[in-house]
Amino acid sequence: MTSSRLKRLKTVYFPSTPASVYPCHISVIYLIYSFRMNNLPSTDNSASLKDLSQNTLYQKHRMLKDVIAHRVVGFGGIGVIIAIVLIFFYLLMVVVPLFESADAKAVADYQLPGIENGDTLYLAMEEQAEVGSRFTQDGHVVFFSTLDGHILKNERLPIPPGVTITSFAAGDPLDAYVVLGLSNGYALVVHHVYDVTFPDDKRLISPRLEYPLGQYPVVIDRERHALSGIAVQGNEEKTVVVATTDDHRLLLSAFTREESLLDDNGSVSQEIIALTGEKKELTHFLIDKDQRIVYASTQDGQLESFNISEINEPVLIQRLRITGQDITINELKFLTGTISIIAADSKGIISQWFPVRDENNNELLRHIRDFSHTDSTVTKIAPEYGRKGFLVADKDGRMTIYHATAHQKLLTAQVSSSALTRLAVSPRANAFLAESDDGKLHFWQIDNEYPEISWTSLWGKVWYESHSEPEYLWQSSSASNDFEPKLSLIPISFGTIKAAFYAMLFAAPLAILGAIFTAYFMTPRMRSAVKPSIEIMEALPTVILGFLAGLWLAPYIEVHLPGIFTLLVLLPVGIMLSAYIWMKMPSTIRHSVPEGWEAALLIPVVIFITWFSMTISPVIETSFFGGDVRKWLTNEMGIGFDQRNSLVVGLAMGFAVIPTIFSIAEDAIFGVPRHLTQGSLALGATPWQTMWRVVLLTASPGIFSALMIGFGRAVGETMIVLMATGNTPVMDFSIFSGMRTLSANIAVEMPEAEVASTHYRVLFLAALVLFMFTFVFNTFAEIIRQRLRGKYSSL
Repeated sequence: MTSSRLKRLKTVYFPSTPASVYPCHISVIYLIYSFRMNNLPSTDNSASLKDLSQNTLYQKHRMLKDVIAHRVVGFGGIGVIIAIVLIFFYLLMVVVPLFESADAKAVADYQLPGIENGDTLYLAMEEQAEVGSRFTQDGHVVFFSTLDGHILKNERLPIPPGVTITSFAAGDPLDAYVVLGLSNGYALVVHHVYDVTFPDDKRLISPRLEYPLGQYPVVIDRERHALSGIAVQGNEEKTVVVATTDDHRLLLSAFTREESLLDDNGSVSQEIIALTGEKKELTHFLIDKDQRIVYASTQDGQLESFNISEINEPVLIQRLRITGQDITINELKFLTGTISIIAADSKGIISQWFPVRDENNNELLRHIRDFSHTDSTVTKIAPEYGRKGFLVADKDGRMTIYHATAHQKLLTAQVSSSALTRLAVSPRANAFLAESDDGKLHFWQIDNEYPEISWTSLWGKVWYESHSEPEYLWQSSSASNDFEPKLSLIPISFGTIKAAFYAMLFAAPLAILGAIFTAYFMTPRMRSAVKPSIEIMEALPTVILGFLAGLWLAPYIEVHLPGIFTLLVLLPVGIMLSAYIWMKMPSTIRHSVPEGWEAALLIPVVIFITWFSMTISPVIETSFFGGDVRKWLTNEMGIGFDQRNSLVVGLAMGFAVIPTIFSIAEDAIFGVPRHLTQGSLALGATPWQTMWRVVLLTASPGIFSALMIGFGRAVGETMIVLMATGNTPVMDFSIFSGMRTLSANIAVEMPEAEVASTHYRVLFLAALVLFMFTFVFNTFAEIIRQRLRGKYSSL
């Protein structure tokens, strides 16, 4: 090496070295130089600089990609959180109106229309709440505009001269029949009708009167005594009138329309009988819309019910007191559907009664619930036309809205400073008319969209009409207009947990134990085939699983039910027995199978035991269950059997959940550091001791996550439970009964729900409950997982 090159190297590597030590460092400099030259790709300085520049550019490019990936992943995570929050608030936005309180506002107050025609007997409104009707004591019907009281029509009823109206009653408001009892023992039945037309594309409501029994009054009492009390219920085929006379006789008249080929109008036949031989002063009368039951009460609260299915042979069903001693009845009304009776007494207590079957299968009136009103005396009750709600007027000028099923007071409004004497609600329950004793009529609008919803109706036991006791029920619709919605979320929430429980009961042991064996004991070559095979099961559409479960698995289990339970017993016993036999085999045979491949020997064992169990199923059923295990379960054990039941759901949904649990748990176990297991084995622990005391503890956060994710998958599953459960919202933990889950219920009923209706919003509430359940459960699970990780991460 030349001295000039050495000087240059010295200047580069030892710039501060004194010249006096220069000879001492020649060897050092040479070594450094040689090292640098040997590690450079080329002795060409320009090429080295170029490579260095390219390396710097690569590093910058890599850093840029890392930054972009970091931003994208972060943005994606934030986006997921934002999406979840938006879903939550959207569900909340749809659900919140359910719990808003009712509201009412005054629209108009005006002088009573047609006040010169006498006192008001009855108020009514048509569907649009634009036209009201007022039946008067002088025999007039005044139709008027509800907005300003303008009289549209004033029609006099065909009451004979010299005859006065002594009683009045209205039937079911949907049928719009009213009856006037007269002083000569006759009665006039009137049907008020409102025709809607659209001349010039504007709605025109034309009120008119019809006379179903003829335009002239019909005889009720042949002795011509005045009718002091009366009730009516009618339709196109039959009309029933119950009346009491001033000498306290209770009479029943039935009018039946008979069609004639020669007369389009046909003829009307009449039967008149005495409903009871007793004479007592009765003040309130009700007839159900089926014209089968008559209720009559005295002023002091004695109520009698009669079965008039056979007009000529009425039967006294029950006699009971519906008020306390020295307490009188102020009002007695049917709720819509004419099943429940609402009674208001002089103490301000409003009670609900309806028939309940007793142990002898007799339908007897039962006291169901009370509604505590104010101390003010109730003057009138107006039931809603299509819901189980009712309006109450009192002497202090207040109007209060109640709902029977929800068992709650919805609204109290001060309508007038004077007592309210008459009350009418529109068919849509969005308006009411109230008459005060100062001669004024008050027209109010009501905003009360969701009266059926309360904490009790959603989460508590409710005593529904025609049921023998309070229950948790979900039945959101019916063909009847008088249907009482049953919107308890308890049955479908119970069904959700039940389905997930049986699915996890089947899936969790198989998936976790399979993951342990695959990750720790199985040979790598076999694992490379088993793990992907199980994971690919997750790609199978759940609708296919549900289809197979409902149409093939459910009937198969029903036919081979003894074999299924035999399999559950024989399979673990057979596997343990096979393992024991294998251990007792000669070592030459055992060693002929490579270590980690022993599990393959169990495949024929499992197949044989399954075949054997299904083969002996008919023999077991014939020998022990009289040839029909389903009938034996019902008759001997009192357990009902549904073909699509929890057992089917557990097998089908467990099959869908197994890949999720297995994959995550297997990765967690396989990912345990090898030095932990090798150290344990080196200290003398057996493989099973190492698995139990080291591997499982270290992998416990991952195993727990696998179980929680699997449970979440089971809770949210829709198609399998939709097709394999029978969709019966019952609360029965039996493995042989079906269920309905929250997700399946939403999938079934949402397409048929009217937008913004109570049913629609309750379905969204069910979705919110499912959302909150999974959120809270997963949060709780994450807390436990983090604690497990913190506890065992130091291993």
